[in-house]
Amino acid sequence: MSARLWDISPPVHEGAPVFPGDTPYRQRWVATIGPDCPVNVSEITLSPHIGAHADAPAHYDPGGATIGRVDLTPYLGPCRVIHAIGCGPPIEWAHVAHAIEALAPRVLVRTYECAPVDRWDAQLAAFAPDTIERLARLGVTLIGIDTASIDPADSKTLDSHQAIRRLGLRVLENLVLDDVPEGDYELIALPLKLVDADASPVRAVLRELARPGTGA
Repeated sequence: MSARLWDISPPVHEGAPVFPGDTPYRQRWVATIGPDCPVNVSEITLSPHIGAHADAPAHYDPGGATIGRVDLTPYLGPCRVIHAIGCGPPIEWAHVAHAIEALAPRVLVRTYECAPVDRWDAQLAAFAPDTIERLARLGVTLIGIDTASIDPADSKTLDSHQAIRRLGLRVLENLVLDDVPEGDYELIALPLKLVDADASPVRAVLRELARPGTGA
């Protein structure tokens, strides 16, 4: 039996919410199947921060690496989903401390009962910087969240992004964890090789871990 997959990426389409002032998703057809054309071809305009996405260090660090130049290792491997539904803002250590024993190197935090995939949420939970620092001390190399940012929407200092910078962690934002029970999984969320970009959309999925003795 194949391992179960959870698609934790929100839909991307015209009307998908973006950070206020960011570039919305737009698509137009530049070629359509007809008597003189054998294919459909579209053109898209979008922010690399739309949908589920990976921030590059260049997003919050003038000298940081762009997304096409980062190591892919953090985006693939064992992961723990922790529920902090309705907690915050921000997500404090007390909200995740119940699930830190034998912690995986990747942590995704669910804050919504139902993620707002069709609207912008100005009251998003975000992380307290201390929570990030304490996760890093436990060996976490990537953190993710089901909100549009790891910082409050109105933050001008981006303290949690700066914690990520100092600690050398990677981050995933805007995930959809509505149907994912708390527990351990395999994360697969590879960014595109956008050589000079500050972020990249990802098709983020979680895969059920093999059960001992079953190979599946």
